[in-house]
Amino acid sequence: MSGERRQDTYLTRALAENWRRETEAVQMYRLAARAETDPRRRRVLERLAEVEAAHARMWEDKLRELGYDLAQLRPPAVRHVPRTTRDLVDRIEAIESGNAAWYQSLRNIVDDPDIVRILDRIDADEAEHLSASALLEATRRTHGADRRLRRIWRDERWHKQGTAEWVGDAIYGVNDGLAAIFGIISGVAGYTDNTHTVLVSGLFGALASTLSMGAGAWLATKSENELMESEMAQERREIAEDPEHELEELALLYELKGFSPDEANRIARQIGEDPERLLQTMAREELGIHETSKGNPWKSAWYGTVSTLVGGLIPLVPFFFLSGLPAMVAAAVVSIVAHFAVGAAKSLVTVRKWWASGLEMTVVGAIVGVVSYGLGLLGSALLG
Repeated sequence: MSGERRQDTYLTRALAENWRRETEAVQMYRLAARAETDPRRRRVLERLAEVEAAHARMWEDKLRELGYDLAQLRPPAVRHVPRTTRDLVDRIEAIESGNAAWYQSLRNIVDDPDIVRILDRIDADEAEHLSASALLEATRRTHGADRRLRRIWRDERWHKQGTAEWVGDAIYGVNDGLAAIFGIISGVAGYTDNTHTVLVSGLFGALASTLSMGAGAWLATKSENELMESEMAQERREIAEDPEHELEELALLYELKGFSPDEANRIARQIGEDPERLLQTMAREELGIHETSKGNPWKSAWYGTVSTLVGGLIPLVPFFFLSGLPAMVAAAVVSIVAHFAVGAAKSLVTVRKWWASGLEMTVVGAIVGVVSYGLGLLGSALLG
């Protein structure tokens, strides 16, 4: 009998902790709502507070059923009120993440059907609404333009897939091949003054780097596509299982964009008349997936392979015409100039000044060459 009482005590303590966690989430959402100046985002935060409050009431009802004295429940004291909205957002996200992990562990130790049903209901509620992270990201936009700029960049790059994508991949590949092979030949040159050895090492290094980059680009793009397909499949299942909740979520997204609740609901309902259009809209608005976001693994592999090979061969060109110290000096000069050119070319796909980007790459290339050469000299002294 005492064992049963002890088990009941452990259970009620766990449920009281559930109540405390939900109550803490309510407090933080309400703080965020009071701090929010935008009425649309304030309404969304208040709705989330109401959801968490409903969860807390579920645990109260279960505790009451188990004979627990609810007077013993003490709401958590907010000892430290975050001073900035960003700190408040981070705190809420930490609470939500901690609660999710706590409930998952609780599932492993309880078998009460009522408690499991409550946990299922909470999971369903969380799935019905936008994640706290997504909603609160919108709140951050009030305090800076960085989020808006990132969204604009994301939207615009969909219209430039044909050019910007291959330019970025090509520059990255050239940079990788150039830096890797310049480092290899600098290290080998520090170890030995045999020009033939330096050239062969560089050639095989370029070959290995090229194959590695091509395979890596293929696998990375393929993995990104598979992840995208998985997210789309999950979204499709959610729409099929509970379209009403998805429409509510889409309406909230449009509210955050500035539409009134009535307008947002009307737009969401119109989109929801076509399940496929609803899927594409939810993928774009919630997941950031556009129909043109999917990459071609073979294109990525081709760009990565060719550009890396080109970058890897640049430092080796002088060794086909010169030998000894003149070859090394010429290779160093060619490599440093190439580093500047590649860095300047990066300004085509970034917002940095061409000369600043080029100078940065030049410094990095020089450091790689000097350090590699020094390690080569050290290896020669120790092993020679």
